[in-house]
Amino acid sequence: MQDMAALRDYIANDSPSRAERFIQRLFEHVDNLEAFPELGRKAPETDTPNIRELVFQGYRIIYRISPYRVDILTVLHGSRDLSNPGNRPWEA
Repeated sequence: MQDMAALRDYIANDSPSRAERFIQRLFEHVDNLEAFPELGRKAPETDTPNIRELVFQGYRIIYRISPYRVDILTVLHGSRDLSNPGNRPWEA
């Protein structure tokens, strides 16, 4: 996943071990979606109820619920503005 690699690389500039721990904990957080796909809230920028988000340490994990799976669409910093229609990962 490109977003995760970029995030890990960014954190690793300061501390490679911290970057690995952060990514590991983020994946553990996302693992809960397997049993509880509606765990996160509906992403506020969309009216589509199956586009949801989890928040982990200031990062938004935006995902789509399908009948038989959960797709992680992006992981991005919570300060990013997704109100611009050209900046919505669920429409890509």
